[in-house]
Amino acid sequence: MADGGGGSSGGAVNYSRRIMGVTVPEKVQLHVAMLALQFGYAGFHVVSRAALNMGISKIVFPVYRNILAFLLLLPFAYFLEKKERPPLTLSFVTQFFLLAVVGITANQGFYLLGLDNTSPTFASAIQNSVPAITFLMAAILRLEQVRLNRKDGIGKVVGTLFCVAGAMVITLYKGPTIYSPTPPLQRSNVSPLLLSLGDAKPKNWTLGCIFLIGHCLSWSGWLVLQAPVLKKYPARLSVTSYQCFFGVIQFLVIAGFMERDPQAWLIHSGGELFSVFYAGIVASGIAFAVQIWCIDRGGPVFVAVYQPVQTLVVAIMASVALGEEFYLGGIIGAALIVTGLYLVLWGKNEERKFAMQKSVIQSPADQGRTTSHIKASLAQPLLSQSTENV
Repeated sequence: MADGGGGSSGGAVNYSRRIMGVTVPEKVQLHVAMLALQFGYAGFHVVSRAALNMGISKIVFPVYRNILAFLLLLPFAYFLEKKERPPLTLSFVTQFFLLAVVGITANQGFYLLGLDNTSPTFASAIQNSVPAITFLMAAILRLEQVRLNRKDGIGKVVGTLFCVAGAMVITLYKGPTIYSPTPPLQRSNVSPLLLSLGDAKPKNWTLGCIFLIGHCLSWSGWLVLQAPVLKKYPARLSVTSYQCFFGVIQFLVIAGFMERDPQAWLIHSGGELFSVFYAGIVASGIAFAVQIWCIDRGGPVFVAVYQPVQTLVVAIMASVALGEEFYLGGIIGAALIVTGLYLVLWGKNEERKFAMQKSVIQSPADQGRTTSHIKASLAQPLLSQSTENV
């Protein structure tokens, strides 16, 4: 599927690169990069939950995270996008501020509240519903056409229903414990680092799932709302930098009302410091650069199909590091969501094939317009291109 996305390479040219004297095809590079990306994202879920277990503030954590991400992205945005960055106007500033409200402040806030009340695995699992929710929002706003007379339209609708059903099962039905590893606190010969992490036992499962659904809704809303902004302001690094800046300001305003304890702003341990730097540098900065390259070279469908790998990696890491338990309802819900994800992605891929076949039989003038439309459609991400919104 690496050729199915059609990034700037059009999916037709297979570039290679010499690494340490060995020629590595671009397909291999893409697969390795996506696997590394999923491990990076998986680590973020576990590290974030560990930071919450250690007592870090749910407001201070995203403030430091977005400051680090902003400082990392700013020089790249400034120097790499000098030529394509339009002049900054009041209208753009307003749009960036509102995108930050949805894509950073609400999104990251709901995520941390949901993660604190559930577990890293199910926080990752429920994120697989984002492409389906994005499709549903786009259809409601008439940015996406729903063709129930074609198999691609039926696939997307059925996939969306599966994702909704999976989210409802996770939220409303916890079920019996299927697997319960020994928590780190009860293991013998455990390193001090694992002892400091605590466990992943949920506090309020239903409330946590509701917060995570709010996180997914915010993420999907950000994906839909940013598309028209990027058409007018096609400097993606700059847009992300502005959003990080406004996100910091918004969290600081919230902190002024909800985080009055000066001690909350202090980093009390090496574990907390590592968590902040991992979130800001690895999960926000490096992951953003890798994923935007993968989307450009392999396409959004190629990137999206790797999302469930993250859930599997999170499950293993959280079980080992945090002693996370697995419940029947969560496993059933995760299976429904992953099935729905692939149905939506299959529908998007079939839609692309249909559009390309249709363009072949049109006149040259119409074909040029249709091909341009196809490329623009494929350029829209099915998943967030940045973990700023995780």
